[in-house]
Amino acid sequence: MIVKTINNKDSYPYLLEIHYAKRIPSISYCFGLFSKEELIGVVTYGTPASATLRRGIAGDDFKGHILELNRLCLKYNRKNEASFLVGRSLRILPKNKIIISFADTLQKHVGTVYQACNFKYYGLSAKRTDWAIKGMEHLHGQTIADISRGQKNRSEFMRETYGDKFYLKPRSRKHRYIIVTGKSIPYSVIKYKQESYPKKASDYI
Repeated sequence: MIVKTINNKDSYPYLLEIHYAKRIPSISYCFGLFSKEELIGVVTYGTPASATLRRGIAGDDFKGHILELNRLCLKYNRKNEASFLVGRSLRILPKNKIIISFADTLQKHVGTVYQACNFKYYGLSAKRTDWAIKGMEHLHGQTIADISRGQKNRSEFMRETYGDKFYLKPRSRKHRYIIVTGKSIPYSVIKYKQESYPKKASDYI
């Protein structure tokens, strides 16, 4: 197996058809896992959508160094493929980046691959809510929010458009993992409290 940079568009079938979120995130770096000539997995890194998150990880001085590993998707998800893809992609990324990634409790993920790649663990994300529409619960919360993009009062637009079908639902909490590339940024700048790894699950992610 080898890992190399791929065109963002080459990852779209994986992101839209295989990954549970079914949407394309911000992509600054995109890598593919190849077995011979077959693309069997993708991992993408991008700027976190939330400025609050970028600032909250390590403060204003380091917010420009933050990248999120925002998608990891495998065709077969065979043993060690995920950790091989993530580990090799981290070597290709620019140095002195603070990489954050999340393992979704709703998907029963605990971040086994990040543990295997020596990420440090920083507990669960805060409790939050997402916008939702009755009958469209299969859509990601950000996909629902995108419906109102460009509107002056987005929540009012959603209520006028969908009425009682529009509501707030609790967002699943996520395990937070962080790793720093290079040696110039110390882990001491991370504002979260480091904790012990959560218990492992039976899957590889």
